[in-house]
Amino acid sequence: MQIFRGFRHPGIAPACALTIGNFDGVHRGHQAMLGLLANEARQRGVPSCVLTFEPHPRDYFAQTMRKPDLAPARIGTLRDKLGELAACGVNQTVVLPFDARLASLSPDAFIQDVLRDGLGVRYVLVGDDFRFGAKRAGDYAMLDAAGEASGFDVARMMSYEVHGQRVSSSAVREALAAGDMSLTQALLGRPYAISGHVVHGRKLGRALGASQPGGQDGFRTLNMRFKHWKPAASGIFAVLVHGLSEQPLPGVANLGVRPSLDANDVNAGRVLLETHCLEWPENLGDEGAYGKIARVELLHKLHDELRYTSLEALTAGIAKDRDDARAFFASTHRQTTRDRI
Repeated sequence: MQIFRGFRHPGIAPACALTIGNFDGVHRGHQAMLGLLANEARQRGVPSCVLTFEPHPRDYFAQTMRKPDLAPARIGTLRDKLGELAACGVNQTVVLPFDARLASLSPDAFIQDVLRDGLGVRYVLVGDDFRFGAKRAGDYAMLDAAGEASGFDVARMMSYEVHGQRVSSSAVREALAAGDMSLTQALLGRPYAISGHVVHGRKLGRALGASQPGGQDGFRTLNMRFKHWKPAASGIFAVLVHGLSEQPLPGVANLGVRPSLDANDVNAGRVLLETHCLEWPENLGDEGAYGKIARVELLHKLHDELRYTSLEALTAGIAKDRDDARAFFASTHRQTTRDRI
């Protein structure tokens, strides 16, 4: 999949079949839409294209209005969104910076400047609640009329349901907020996962728990930071780590701001995904994970983040989380074995 920041690039396709949206989570409703888009693109002999925005429009307005609560919780990072779009067979994605100029663009100007002149649309597919242009003044009827006048087709896809429940990014956020990872997986069509570069931290985990049985390295962790990210999920999870060895590594992870550590912590109150692998792969050595891209699947929520009053209490809490994660994987293994019999 080709990725473009904006549409004024020589390598961008001169014509396309397009869908527009934030695609947070790339859930099963999005996947169904992208499947339809691919079919329409093939019939017209043009590439399929996704137009998405970064930052999220609601992030932009939350910042400009100085009302951070207006910003939505994010299901995935831009990296994860682009990876899932590629997995759905999208030919090209245009990431359009959502800024003051775009926010003030009238619906007519958006159609002319972005859709016609910028992307050369032959077909546009949108959701049933699609709005566009300054003050969200544009709707499906306006887009359809413009398409008829300008020679491109317009279609909309109605709600997608799983077991009678409408699949939407809002529904995924609600499932993640409730810690319901089974429902989240049903809505996404895959386990919920977050990916990113493994970065250096304080290495406090190596010291914590070193005196525990089998704890030569204490609670060594893989750290991933997410700048300006408000995650839809938070807490302590049993996880699988992909990308560091041939087989996925079971582990336990903390997604959040680590409330037990002081404000001078290197994390500085930002969101961190901190993962302890239950068995550290020997091939990585002490430093081999840094700089690698790992994908962490959050399979089962153990509990919300807790504030511990001392490092000793924190150590005991992490040890219990590790043991609970091991129990989860043992139970899952037993269930899988029974299902095969």
